[in-house]
Amino acid sequence: MTPPLPALRIPATYMRGGTSKGVFFRLDDLPEPARVPGPARDALMLRVIGSPDPYGKHIDGMGGATSSTSKCVIISSPTQPGHDVDYLYGQVSIERAFVDWSGNCGNLSSAVGPFAITHGFIPAERIPRNGICTVRIWQKNIGKTIIAHVPIADGQVQEDGTFELDGVAFPSAEIVLEFLDPAGEGDDKTALFPTGHVIDTLQVPGIGTLQATMITAGIPTVFVRATDIGLSGTELQPAINENHERLAMLEAIRVAGALRMGLIQHPQQAQTRQHTPKVAFVAPPADYQASNGRLVRAHDIDLLVRAMSMGKLHHAMMGTASVAIAAAAAVPGTLVHEAAGGTVHTTVCFGHPSGTMRVGARVEQEGNQWVVRQALMSRSARVLMEGWVQVPARTMISENTTSSL
Repeated sequence: MTPPLPALRIPATYMRGGTSKGVFFRLDDLPEPARVPGPARDALMLRVIGSPDPYGKHIDGMGGATSSTSKCVIISSPTQPGHDVDYLYGQVSIERAFVDWSGNCGNLSSAVGPFAITHGFIPAERIPRNGICTVRIWQKNIGKTIIAHVPIADGQVQEDGTFELDGVAFPSAEIVLEFLDPAGEGDDKTALFPTGHVIDTLQVPGIGTLQATMITAGIPTVFVRATDIGLSGTELQPAINENHERLAMLEAIRVAGALRMGLIQHPQQAQTRQHTPKVAFVAPPADYQASNGRLVRAHDIDLLVRAMSMGKLHHAMMGTASVAIAAAAAVPGTLVHEAAGGTVHTTVCFGHPSGTMRVGARVEQEGNQWVVRQALMSRSARVLMEGWVQVPARTMISENTTSSL
């Protein structure tokens, strides 16, 4: 009998970024087979998180059994001129042997700058004793630039602060993120609206005809009116995630939107592209009670938005979907613009299940095309634990792993 091999012991940092958390790696610290895309890398990320888990708990891994906590990040030296680091993001499925590399995580983007500073990717002369360190990030999944403005105190990344983010229990230091030229996905890599329209008519099997705004800023997102699908826009997670009919309806909308946007060629491909597109439903402002019990007043927000992530209603709002919300609110005629009262917003405050969030976008019209130059939002980040993760040595020998790459 062959004796068991010792466990793989890999340097890693467990970080919260925005309303998400994930396991961060330096590319050079990964076992050699996992330094390139493919089954070995996917198998490693799955085992680190604890997927696939038929119990849906991630007891045997670092994941938290939600889309917000089943994430891995790989940071490496920059491949693009004028950037400080490359940032690659993997969304790990909970119940399937699948890692989706098709999009970015806007929340974890806020942790990339602090990680880069702490792990020596930024020259020491660029880091002020006190002030702001600017980190230029190349987001490899989507080929876009993110600029992180990270606060520094006594030469170290400042984590403690007074900035409050709904969906996060404790205040932290504010990190400002700029997403540059964040649009482009599917058949047309530059189009903000891949169909060429700010509103389209979707034929959704089993549901019928729906109006939708389909946009690629931040992350491909399909917006529909809450009232058109029998919802109010004030729903919290149980109202959606415990209702199988509503989950099936929203997934059908997502698949129809993915087809129309050119992200997939046939419905079956949606199973291997779970991270994108997102589907969200919008409504005009209304009073509601957030998940922490706080009353959100209609007069304090511009609109209501609820968004789905990996088949479930998100507990707050994805950072990338927030970019899509900001861009759509700034373009006349979209369903987001309509829900926000029909007034063009350069910044918008929307209500989500955990509270509220403010995000801004700068858009321009070039001929018949709308272009997003920049989206801006504030997040926070913190190191939760650092050291090594351990996984069985046989982890990367897998024949059952699938990848979106």
